[in-house]
Parts: sequence; structure tokens; C-alpha cells
Amino acid sequence: MTRDDGYFQDYIENLFQQKGYPGMAISIRGPEGILFERGFGYRDIENEKPADQDTMFGIASMSKSLTALACCLLHIEGKLDLSDPIRKYFPSLHIPKVPDECVTLKTIAMHQTGLPPLPPLEWSIAMNSIEEDSLWYRHMLKTAPNKMNNIEQIVEYLAAGSYKMLGAPGEFMSYSNEGYALLSYVVDQAAGISLEKFLHKRIFKPLGMERSVLDADAESAKAMAGGNITSLFERDENGQLVQDDNWSVLPPFRGCACVKSTASDMTRYYKMLSERGVWEGQQIVPEEAVELLIGKEFPLRKQPYYCLGLTKSLLADRCVCQHTGGLHGVSSMGGFLEGGYAATVLCNEGEVDVEPFQWACYNYILGLPLEERHDWAVPSGKNFSMPEALCGDYLAEEGLPAHTIVTVENGTLKADYNGVKTVLQYCSGTIFAAVAEKDLQQRVSTLQFFIRDGKAWAVRCYNRIYQRV
Repeated sequence: MTRDDGYFQDYIENLFQQKGYPGMAISIRGPEGILFERGFGYRDIENEKPADQDTMFGIASMSKSLTALACCLLHIEGKLDLSDPIRKYFPSLHIPKVPDECVTLKTIAMHQTGLPPLPPLEWSIAMNSIEEDSLWYRHMLKTAPNKMNNIEQIVEYLAAGSYKMLGAPGEFMSYSNEGYALLSYVVDQAAGISLEKFLHKRIFKPLGMERSVLDADAESAKAMAGGNITSLFERDENGQLVQDDNWSVLPPFRGCACVKSTASDMTRYYKMLSERGVWEGQQIVPEEAVELLIGKEFPLRKQPYYCLGLTKSLLADRCVCQHTGGLHGVSSMGGFLEGGYAATVLCNEGEVDVEPFQWACYNYILGLPLEERHDWAVPSGKNFSMPEALCGDYLAEEGLPAHTIVTVENGTLKADYNGVKTVLQYCSGTIFAAVAEKDLQQRVSTLQFFIRDGKAWAVRCYNRIYQRV
């Protein structure tokens, strides 16, 4: 296989300039060692400080696989069992109308509890971080029942049951940040030390991840960074970049989203997983723990399947396990391909798409055209037989109420997806590609409808299930 390093670098540089992002770092490793590592743009635009492969970024929800791996390590050591009901660790946590025995650590780690998208994480950010005035911020302040700054408040909220369940545990996958907040404290109890110390001792230190830390407020990261830590960027209502250093603080969601790391460090972690726990000839993590995390128990198919903290799917006929992340000033993606390859993309602007960069990394590894897309759901060119069954308003209340409103206009299925006008292109089953109405080449999301008694009662938008209003 021939890889054109110069062409790859030029391609990424051009894509980065085209997107207009402030700063980014990319790292790729393989059996040969480091294949590519460098930064693009700036970690601090105001002072013209460049980003590089050792710049510390937030990784947001890429943190989840680290928490899940901690649970797997404790499982094989007999300190917890993934089949344990969560109530073993939180006796006051009873989800109304659900048998306690069914809400296990494993169903939580796989986002299969049946919980819908819920607002505690957004409340926690709003109540504990420095935030600009906005419609979102005012809504969070108005609706938050408390500061949501400890796990007991999350447990109390879940036990109150002021939400409509999606179904029984194990029936549906819908992303739940609250579940990974709970798992963070399960690790504390089972390990006898904090999750922060456990990750440092068992994962970061053995892998030489010297610029990685789990901390709630970025203070430990700043102390570790030696000045090489990124500022955070967002776009204002006029599309102008705004720079600050106000890291999201969400205290009880530690293992859910609070790791800070570098592109170089994270590819160490992913490469270790790709080698079944081995790093530089040493078995850092028992192979059994990696098997529990993403092993043969979980299906391998084109449609991503959420295992424990990582999705697993086929990409160009290769197994890929990966995860994305997003917070204020954080857009991230990382993972590994079978064969000992790993790639990480970290960006310091929030709510932007870094998947084209991650795909380019995989394409570079595999010797494919760098621009090749890897959408798992591909429009078929056919029409869906029951379009009227899908029409309606679907709601998720994780932060600001988020609506997906589906209509038929002149025979074409369309969706207003959180304010973005899209056309729904039929793929297969009840799966549709939602593409921008103004640019049919721009994929906005992938939607999967759930039909009961001749009418859709819910739609999964990417990885969250919205319920019909």
C-alpha cells in the first residue's frame, strides 16, 4: 500500500482552511509507529499561538469509553459485575415502572436503559459554568430544579420519573449522559479510589499519556499543559468567532465528558485497544477487558452499534470502533481500525463537523481516495411506501426543546430538524438520510423511524430518540 504523505497533509490543510475552524490537531498511528501528527491553525488566535499535536483539548464524550473500560477492568477483577443493577450502588434510584434488576451497569453503558434525552447535563453546565446570556442559558436557569452539581441530584431527578420512558431496558438505544454520570461514581465505589485516580493509574500512566487528565474544571489540565492548552471558540449570532477560556463545568458528569487530552495521547489509547490491550509489546489492559468493551458479543455491520462507550461498525469492510464528542469549544472524534491503526481529530470550536477529517484519516490508512465518504445509510433512489405515517412533530427535551417536524410537500418527505430545513431521502427499512434542502450533498443527520399501529411514534435522530408530541 502506498500512502502519499505530502498529498494527505495538503488535503487536510485545504479542508481545514475551507471549513474555517480556528484550531485542530490530528494524530494517526499504526503498526509502523506514528504515521502523521501535527496541528493546524491556532490554540489562541488573539496571541497567535499555534496548535500542535501536544496541545491539550477537551475531548468531551470521547471520555465515555475510558469510563466504560474502567468498569470492564473492575469486572474482570471481581470488584463489580456488569450485570449488577445500578440500585446496588444507588439504593434510592428506582426508575418508575421499571424492574430494578433490568437497569444494569451494562444496559447503562450501552445507552439501553429506555431513558429519553433528559436535561440534567445541560442544567449542570448552565448552573456551574461561566456562560454568555442566550435563549438556551435563560431556559436552563428557568427550568433547573437545583445546581445539578452532585450525583445525588441526578439520582433524585431520575427517581422522580417526570419523563416518558422510550421502552423497556434493552429495547432501544438512545444516548444518555445521565447513565455515564452514574457509572463514574460506580467506579469510585468499586475501585476504592476516585475514577480520576483510577484512570491515571491504570490507563494514562501505563500508556505514557502524560498530557491527559480527568478533571471537572480544567484546572489540573492547565497545570499539566505548561501553557500549551487551547482556548475555546464558538460562533456568535453573526457567525463571528468568539474566543474565551470558559471551560464547561459539569461536576457530576465527570466520566461522561470531562477528560482533557491531546491528539497524540488519544491515539496511544486507541492503538492499545486496536491491539487488544497491548502497547509497545506490553499487555497494559487485559485482553478480556477489551473483549467486554467491543468484542464478538456485539454485531459487526455497516450500521454503527453502540457497545460500551464506543460504536462498532464496518468501514470499507474493516472493523472500526470510534466515538465523537462535543461541548463548548470542543468538537472531537477518535477511534481505531482493525490491524493496529488509530486516528484522533481534536478541534477547539464547538458544534462543528470533524467527521470529514476522521474519514480522511481512515482513507489515508487504507489507501483510499481521501475525499471518500463512509455514510452507513445510503439513499436508494426509491420512495417510501407510507410517507404519511411519518408526518408529525417529534420532541427531545435535553436542553432547549428540540423538534423534528416531518411533512410531505408535493410528494417529497421533508423535515425541519431543529430549525434546519432538510429533505428526507429514503435509504432502507425506516431509515432516511436528512440532507440540507439548500444543498442536497450536505448530510445533516440520519433518521430512523419507529412505527407502531401504522404510525411512527418516535424517530432516532443520529443517536437520540425523539418521541411524537
